[in-house]
This record gives sequence, structure tokens and C-alpha cells, in this order.
Amino acid sequence: MKWDTLDEEPCSLSRTVAVVGDRWTLLILRECFLRVRRFEGFQSSLQITRHLLSERLKKLVRFGILRRVPYSEAPKRYEYILTQKGLDLYPIIMAMVHWGDTHMGDERGRPMLHEHKTCGKLFDPVMVCSECGEVLHAKQVHVHAGPGRNEAVG
Repeated sequence: MKWDTLDEEPCSLSRTVAVVGDRWTLLILRECFLRVRRFEGFQSSLQITRHLLSERLKKLVRFGILRRVPYSEAPKRYEYILTQKGLDLYPIIMAMVHWGDTHMGDERGRPMLHEHKTCGKLFDPVMVCSECGEVLHAKQVHVHAGPGRNEAVG
């Protein structure tokens, strides 16, 4: 596999990694979910170079994860808003946060707590079966080839 053709692979994970698989893109997405919208806000919170931030934002817009919305005409400035495609990345981000809380934490505890607005409770993100609602664990899942699989792939 070549890095610049991952988005052409017959593998959903490879295609996803092609879009969001580098550290800066993931951190930009974190900031989006924390409601940062403007270039200066991303740059301030991430301490990322303007060039690198600009490239990552352009990529996220190109793939339809973010959309640019003007908020100032003089000078022309934009906010970056998550599209539905971008919002659909939330479970991925939350799974990574949960993994970090579980395996990379220290004695101070979690850096952020997440509260479910509907019930008002703090929660841990869990993945459940869309059919029966049971919590999923890796050893309880069997993978089958799907219609988009390339038979040449092992």
C-alpha cells in the first residue's frame, strides 16, 4: 500500500486513514467537536504552523468533512463547520478519547469529562450492536467479506 493512494484501497479503514489518519487532522477534529470554528482558534489551541493548518483544513473541506462559511467580508475570513460526514466521525473520536483515558491517563485522572445532555450523567463511550443493543467486544465479532471487497486482496 502507498500512503497517497490509501483512499483507493478496497478497505474502509484504509480509506478513512487516508482522510483523518495523521495527528494534526485528528487534533483539528477534536477542536471542531470542542466548538472551535476559526483559523485563529485552531492555531492558538494547537500551536500548529499556519501552513500546516491551512493544508489540513483544505483537505477536510475537500473530503466533505468540514465546510467553509464566511463570517467576515473585509478581510474575507471563514469558519470551518462540521458537515454531517464530519459529525459522523464523533464515535471514532470518542473511542480514541476513551482509549486514552483508560490506557494513557495518569494520577490526575481524565483531562475532560463528557456529560450526556439528555440524562445529565457523565458517561463512557461504548460501542453496541445496532441489532440487539449489546455491548461489543472484539472477540465477539466475526468479519465477513462484503460486496465491495476486491478478491485479489488477502
